[in-house]
Parts: sequence; C-alpha cells; structure tokens
Amino acid sequence: MDNQQREQILENAKQFFRDEIVQSHINGACKRAGKLSEYNVNPFLFKYLANFLTGNDDPESIARALVLPRILGSSITTSFGMKIQSLISTLFQGLGSTTQGIDIEFIDAIDGRKKYCQLKAGPNTINHDDVTTIMNHFNGVRNLARTNNLNVGINDMIVGVVYGEPAELSSHYKRIGQNYPVSIGQDFWHRLTGKNDFYFELIDAIGDVALEVDASKVVENTIQNLAKEIAEKYK
Repeated sequence: MDNQQREQILENAKQFFRDEIVQSHINGACKRAGKLSEYNVNPFLFKYLANFLTGNDDPESIARALVLPRILGSSITTSFGMKIQSLISTLFQGLGSTTQGIDIEFIDAIDGRKKYCQLKAGPNTINHDDVTTIMNHFNGVRNLARTNNLNVGINDMIVGVVYGEPAELSSHYKRIGQNYPVSIGQDFWHRLTGKNDFYFELIDAIGDVALEVDASKVVENTIQNLAKEIAEKYK
C-alpha cells in the first residue's frame, strides 16, 4: 500500500464515522435515550445511582444517571458493531465476498495467501452459538474448495476482529482459535493493509472526527426531556 492509498483509506474512515456513526448517535441514540419507555428502570436502584453520580435524586439527576451510560456506552457500541461490515466495505472497495458465511476476501499482506474472513467487532462480541455457526461456515468453504480443487487451508479461514488485543479475546473466540486463526486489532489490520501500525493510525483518524463534534447541547436536551417524564411519573 502506498502513501496515497493509506491517506485515502484514513479519509474514508473519517467520512464513514461522520455519516454513519455520529449522525446515528445524535439523531438516533440520543433521541431514544430521552424517552422513559426506552428504559427498564429498576426502582430499587435509580435513586441510588442518581445520588451516587450527583449527590441528589431529583428527576434531572436520575435522568443523567440513566442517559449517560446509554449514550456513551451501550448504544454507540451496538451501533458500531452493526456497521462493521459496512465500515470495511467503505474503506476497502472490492473486498466483499460472494461465498456464503464469509464477509470479505483479501490477500494476506504477511503470508501472501488469500484469506476468507468473517468480521467481528471486538473481543467480546460473539456468544456460544456463534462459535458453531462460524465453524460450520468455515468447514463448508473448505469442503467446497476441495470439491473445486482449490488450495484453501485451515489457516486461510480467519476471524478478523476489528479492535482489541489477543489477551482480551473471550473464551468463545479461543474455542474457534483451536481450529481456525483469530486475528485481532493490530495484527488484523496489518494483514489487511500491509502496514504494521495502520491500526493505530486508524484509531487516531477516527479520534480526529471526535474533535469536530460537540454534542453537549444534544446530551443536555436528552437529559432534560427524560427528566420531565420522570418528574411526571414519579411525582
């Protein structure tokens, strides 16, 4: 990958986050977080959490204790995970796969072999049932390759985890790793781009987008909308 290609990929990443992540976060997640119906409120905990966070349990404090974890944690993580394949497609045109159960196909920059890759977001984003599904997909591709006399080995079927460190991989990924490689974070992006430090360049590029965004007014409006509902219900 030359410098021009690297710069284009990084710019694509920035634009993707502007269009897909930021707008969804502001116009979707924040709007939903301002509605009491979006929460399964635990009556034994919500006043405690409000006091823990702000020192009082008025409606605004309760709203703040509910809203902040939602919009700064679970909602953005879920949104990112759902858009992983779209992100890769945006960054690397032509890497999509027509093979059932495979998200992308690419030439591994480290060993020069063609890889059939299932994409996952992070080190804890699969469950027990996903393991069987992934293994079945990979086994199916290998069986098809043998039928068509294609040279596809065990190490050519990989799970690509977009972010994280090897030590963070859950037990479910480790089960897959007993049969097929799991490439995570820096190693995955190195194999995909040929640049050992591309993972960190990508993180920095996306961080630059954060400097463009000041959604503090949106957050405060979300908290006030929820506080109003709480005041009406629990007065």
